[in-house]
Amino acid sequence: MKFITYFFLLPLFLACTKTVEKQNIVQEEKQIEHYKIIGYAAGYENYDFSKIDATKLTHINFAFANIVDGKAKFELETDEAKIATLISLKKQNPALKVLYSVGGWVWSDQFSTMAAFESSRKKFAESCVNLLLEHGFDGVDLDWEYPGQRGEDNPFRPSDKDNFTLLLAEIRKALDVEGKKNNTHYLLTIATGADETYIEQTNLGEVHQYLDFINVMCYDFYQGWYYQTGHHANLYPSEKDTYNVNSGVDAMERHLEAGVPADKLVLGIPFYGRQWKKVSSTTDGLNDHSQEGGYIVSYKELKERIANGKYKEMYDESAKASYLWSETDSTFVSWETAKDVKLKAAFIKEKGFGGAMFWEYSLDKDQELLNTLFEGLE
Repeated sequence: MKFITYFFLLPLFLACTKTVEKQNIVQEEKQIEHYKIIGYAAGYENYDFSKIDATKLTHINFAFANIVDGKAKFELETDEAKIATLISLKKQNPALKVLYSVGGWVWSDQFSTMAAFESSRKKFAESCVNLLLEHGFDGVDLDWEYPGQRGEDNPFRPSDKDNFTLLLAEIRKALDVEGKKNNTHYLLTIATGADETYIEQTNLGEVHQYLDFINVMCYDFYQGWYYQTGHHANLYPSEKDTYNVNSGVDAMERHLEAGVPADKLVLGIPFYGRQWKKVSSTTDGLNDHSQEGGYIVSYKELKERIANGKYKEMYDESAKASYLWSETDSTFVSWETAKDVKLKAAFIKEKGFGGAMFWEYSLDKDQELLNTLFEGLE
């Protein structure tokens, strides 16, 4: 009797086991899909986009389109060929989404004037859709640096705060109208500043309803016009920093407090460091004065410099941030290492954020940082 019972129950047991295994696999796949890995690809860099490993990315943002005569437009002769290469990467990864980004540090000078009027907002939104369709993009990313702030000597207005919201609503509307024609959801995203001023000059609690996700630029905390060294992308506040300029934790918390859901927030990671020369220091160069500001140096170049033995690798435990110091050259570098990326991936998972974004693909040496990020978010 026991044998008969076992005989009949065995198929049921095996079926249940397979069902549970299948559910676990589906759950794992959903978990992996939940975390976005968004890589910016700069069209102005001398880099072969066919070398991009699309299997480790969920999204690519092509940077940048400019605003010309009120319309989104690509300006470089090489843009069309590079865009075609990015779109072709879907052969590697059919789930890959390719967006184009408008603006950036240099090309944000037209945003304020364009966004100030209903007619020009509509004109720009229509041009965004047309440019998307022309090249086969999956969405649009706006990198306005910054609403209500000067940026690179850009015009700005007190009304930028409300006009930014109206602009995004108009673009979302135009994308949805086009999407209904072919049953497609076109993505709309933005890159945001990490400081309190950006939060004050925008309505993120309202804006996020028009957006699929928000890329928070958690870097450049110390930058080119700072004549004092410091961490430019530290995850936590540094006990050594008397100014307490910023941190990734603070930046993400500000966005949450502004009303953005955690799963719509994407943590920005730099694939580069910032370098200060002629640093006056008797210790390791951190939080000391310099005669030259913090200029960008790629991760791959920094790896080459370390190999020559001139730089001492340092770590600020309180900030969870890496830096380099060369006493012979009086040079300090704040940079991102695989160790830092791994910690940020764990932080993203712990807090339930949407994933990670990085600037920029060509700056990574042999995809060391990307591989770490991919493994950390699996």
